[in-house]
Amino acid sequence: MSRKMFDLCGRDERLRFSPYCWRVKYALAHKGLECDFVPWKFTDKEAIAFSDQPKVPVFVDGDETVVDSYEIFRYLDRVYPEKPLLGDDTAEARARFFKFYAERSLGPGVLKTILMDVYNAVHPDDREYFRTSREKAFGRTLEEMHSPSQGLSMLDRALEPMRGRLEESPFLDGDVAGAADYLVVGVFMWARVCSAADLISNADPVYAWFQRMLDLHGGLGRSATRIVDIEGGYDNLG
Repeated sequence: MSRKMFDLCGRDERLRFSPYCWRVKYALAHKGLECDFVPWKFTDKEAIAFSDQPKVPVFVDGDETVVDSYEIFRYLDRVYPEKPLLGDDTAEARARFFKFYAERSLGPGVLKTILMDVYNAVHPDDREYFRTSREKAFGRTLEEMHSPSQGLSMLDRALEPMRGRLEESPFLDGDVAGAADYLVVGVFMWARVCSAADLISNADPVYAWFQRMLDLHGGLGRSATRIVDIEGGYDNLG
């Protein structure tokens, strides 16, 4: 297979929890493209040194290497134009809004809710790097940053625009899922894989949307291995 993507894994190789990698997985499934997902750890910088940057996803398609989830969307539309993700300039502008909405509005609340669960899920070899890099970025310890009650309140407020859209349409992109849905679902897959926390009520239109997203493309999201599926998944960082 000529296509492969370096995909963040956790304490078990089956745990694949990067929200950005999940975006690309949904985009590839939307296009009907097969891909080999190569397990990668935070400290495996040498494995992706050829990409001239330190983060995943790194998508390799024959001789082409593409980094950044949104740039991968653009690449897929350019090289594989059937079943477009982003569409025309107007549609792409809408998709970019959802990219930033997911990262800047939804992400912070989810992070504060599940941060220590994420720390538990990362590979033991990565924990020192994860703690050091995140605490430098946050300016506080992981334990101080982790606040589920505050995180859930932040998320609840941030979900209001999404609720409004989903009260009038089954997907953010309309009657069928598209780039807007895939750009947002990564945040929810991050939480689903790493944590057993209930982020939203089952009466919430966002909950119904996420269930549809889990079942999409042959149950792509629903079949993902979760920390609760791993023996000892919630042992004390064992």
